[in-house]
Amino acid sequence: MPQQEPPKIEFPCDYPIKVLGRNVEEFETVVVEVFERHAPGFDQETISVRASSKGTFTAITIIITATGAEQLEALHQDLLSTGLVQMVI
Repeated sequence: MPQQEPPKIEFPCDYPIKVLGRNVEEFETVVVEVFERHAPGFDQETISVRASSKGTFTAITIIITATGAEQLEALHQDLLSTGLVQMVI
């Protein structure tokens, strides 16, 4: 079976990113600060926050205008380096 190449993304584009982490008080603030460093001026109206059914985790979805793969990779690494983020999708 031939390996399929991932679809090419044309930048700039609106790009939703979901961040999952433990439900701690500073989680949302830290995540938003990281997004501001990598996508300054993103529309904060696009932030969607949802707690897990047991309240253990929080999922934050933010839509940014992605400018390139390098920006997305740096954002991903910076989010994981906070120690609060479990997964970035």
